[in-house]
Amino acid sequence: MGTQASPSTGSSELAWFKSSYSGGEGGECVEVAAANDGVFVRDSKNVRLPHLVVGAAGWACFVRFTAAR
Repeated sequence: MGTQASPSTGSSELAWFKSSYSGGEGGECVEVAAANDGVFVRDSKNVRLPHLVVGAAGWACFVRFTAAR
């Protein structure tokens, strides 16, 4: 479930994106990066903390769930 970047995908090689809903006030935000291994999710306030890796099917389910809200 929650892991560091896999050996095939180093964290520094990923292109991280912050949510378009994130404001500039420094609130609680996450960043995501897509890779062959899945979608990586990290805390935008402390990018050195461990991050989660979610498989493609799990990420698609999450997006459908949140879009329905």
